[in-house]
Amino acid sequence: MAAAVSQRTRPRTRFTFSGWRSLRLRYLNAMQRLPHRLAEAGVEQRTTARLGRMNRHVRRILFILAGVLAALLALLCISQPFDLSAQFVFVLLLWGIALVVRRVPGRLPALMLIVLSLTVSCRYLWWRYTATLNWDDPLSLTCGLLLLVAETYAWVVLVLGYFQTVWPLNRQPVEMPPDSSRWPTVDLMVPTYNEDLSVVKPTIYAALGIDWPRDKLNIFILDDGNRPEFRAFAEEVGVKYIARATHEHAKAGNINHALQHADGEFVAIFDCDHVPTRSFLQLTMGWFFKDSKLAMLQTPHHFFSPDPFERNLGRFRQTPNEGTLFYGLVQDGNDMWDATFFCGSCAILRRTALDEIGGIAVETVTEDAHTSLRLHRLGYTSAYIRIPQAAGLATESLSAHIGQRIRWARGMVQIFRLDNPLFGKGLKLAQRLCYANAMLHFLSGIPRLIFLTAPLAFLLLHAYIIFAPALAIALYVLPHMIHSSLTNSRIQGKYRHSFWSEIYETVLAWYIARPTTVALFNPHKGKFNVTAKGGLVAEEHVDWVITRPYMALVLLNLAGLCFGIWRMMYGPADEVMTVIVSLVWVLYNMTILGGAVAVAVEAKQVRQSHRVEIAMPAALSCEDGHLYPCTLRDYSDGGVGVEMRLPDRLKEGDKVGLLLRRGRQEYSFPCVVTRAFGAKVGLRMVALTTRQHIDFIQCTFARADTWALWQDGFPEDKPIDSLRDVLALGFRGYLRMADYAPPRVRGVLVGAMSLLSWLLSFIPHGVGRSATFSQKETVV
Repeated sequence: MAAAVSQRTRPRTRFTFSGWRSLRLRYLNAMQRLPHRLAEAGVEQRTTARLGRMNRHVRRILFILAGVLAALLALLCISQPFDLSAQFVFVLLLWGIALVVRRVPGRLPALMLIVLSLTVSCRYLWWRYTATLNWDDPLSLTCGLLLLVAETYAWVVLVLGYFQTVWPLNRQPVEMPPDSSRWPTVDLMVPTYNEDLSVVKPTIYAALGIDWPRDKLNIFILDDGNRPEFRAFAEEVGVKYIARATHEHAKAGNINHALQHADGEFVAIFDCDHVPTRSFLQLTMGWFFKDSKLAMLQTPHHFFSPDPFERNLGRFRQTPNEGTLFYGLVQDGNDMWDATFFCGSCAILRRTALDEIGGIAVETVTEDAHTSLRLHRLGYTSAYIRIPQAAGLATESLSAHIGQRIRWARGMVQIFRLDNPLFGKGLKLAQRLCYANAMLHFLSGIPRLIFLTAPLAFLLLHAYIIFAPALAIALYVLPHMIHSSLTNSRIQGKYRHSFWSEIYETVLAWYIARPTTVALFNPHKGKFNVTAKGGLVAEEHVDWVITRPYMALVLLNLAGLCFGIWRMMYGPADEVMTVIVSLVWVLYNMTILGGAVAVAVEAKQVRQSHRVEIAMPAALSCEDGHLYPCTLRDYSDGGVGVEMRLPDRLKEGDKVGLLLRRGRQEYSFPCVVTRAFGAKVGLRMVALTTRQHIDFIQCTFARADTWALWQDGFPEDKPIDSLRDVLALGFRGYLRMADYAPPRVRGVLVGAMSLLSWLLSFIPHGVGRSATFSQKETVV
């Protein structure tokens, strides 16, 4: 009888699982088809068109009424007290809506996600302020308030970030007038201090090829190092050279001194390693004709070499780098609110507006952002075109990268103190908020350190930083984190993958905490430090000086982990769940710290010139008269890689001429074969004349379309996959640290990490998430 019952029930069980599987597949297919159906239906387009046809005053009244109604409903959702079961239903409902909405194309669904995220986050913060502080225990209250301050800071940055990026403008270029006699004169300035001449030459060579009337373009080398070889180089290539006897106010003072010797109607500024494309002025100057109040137009800072994060973690052009979010989305969002920042390079400014504010600002070490703030205060407008029109060298070492960020952080806080955008005349509300968010962003050091140590207060000191049951913590904290991750993934996914900000901010937290705090109290303290470019890393090594604060935090969290395990086994039974929550937090912190350690393992970098990938027709002419068509696959300032149509035609040591075209002209460059493997051939430039070097730079680095598509092609952000990547990097950091540790410590670390890696290998992996391009670098 039992067997018969078992046989009768088995098909029903299989049907149940089969039905669930079928329902799940139907849901996934429906969600995949939903964006296409909505796009075909044109719902957003029709709604936008109807609003556009509506009377302006009626439309404004409707928006106000909708905003008031939404605010009242949000206030009710935020402040209404729920028991845990009601909170669970509320969270589940909003989460389900978010999962459906995030797949719908268009900006309105993104706005809905922002509303959902803000509702959940505000409800969490309300709960934290009203129900989670232990007023009976001074230690718990102190630790809880510190965490609450850090969370409030993170909430403010989250809200301002949504506002800043909710509606990127995506400004397009405006055509120049056909009559070139109306075009203005432009002074193109390249400031330099201690950089090697080999870094500056490509920038000047590219500037000489900019598509602009020769009599209306003046190129200046602003040498703050007073070097004779720079003066001789300027005379050789026919550009102007300016040096000054004194060197006050660093880069800003250098430019202001040069302005006294220049009289162009516009000023274009490039860092000495930023190689401009020939289309820079053609792409940017049209907007100055269209808007007479436009004082500054900024284009992205693009880097063709990997920064320390990309190089040391092996993620170059696989994951959006640290700057992609700012130049890909934030500046475009700022442009919507007429709040584009001047970034010190790859920009052009109206000379009359610059003179009106007294030149480049010199009161802070971030003179660029301060200059744009002053222009905005006088009612001038700004613009941003998100098309890279120059490319430069990223910082070569983590220490140089951190030094650069310290200067940025100190300077932005100096502006916050000396010329606070929230006060004073001249700025619109939106501009004040955009500037304030940019400055508050650099105050993240102390809050980040609090998040990295907060669970230790409970595990080591028995202080209740969140005085609530573990289940309540989960029902309020997790929705806050999940919704913000989903929303940011939707808004920022193309420019910043989920959880990578954790690593970026952790690496910088310790180092920017002190200078920003000092700048808050003494904004005049601090000096300008020049970022080194073009350096080499002879051997792979751990930068132990940089890793000291990370290692201290790792040891603290490790102590908390060990003590937490002991408390879970031998502590009070009613604290077990809270201990588990704290342990999960500690493990996450240790993973992020492991990623920071991985960044500090400096990868070997012995390339004199960085290679850039491309696919461009070329040809090779041999000494025997043969001409072989080929494709240029990569290039640097000193050599190229080509792919032959016919393999095995050349051998190492052969002398050839590389033929490249620019427009209707063809140029030949003498080369020698350094490697030949089938159809793949590597070439090194030999004995280029100055004219040939200029032509080569203009045929490669300075092409109008060289960098246009570099920001495209990153894989779509998938939060789960990104979390898995960050976890893997954390384990990698400890394994790399073990490679350089004493033998006894190394064995323990390698064993522990191997065990954890084996356990994590059972987690299912996603497929199809790879970059649509690759970057190959070879040694010249």
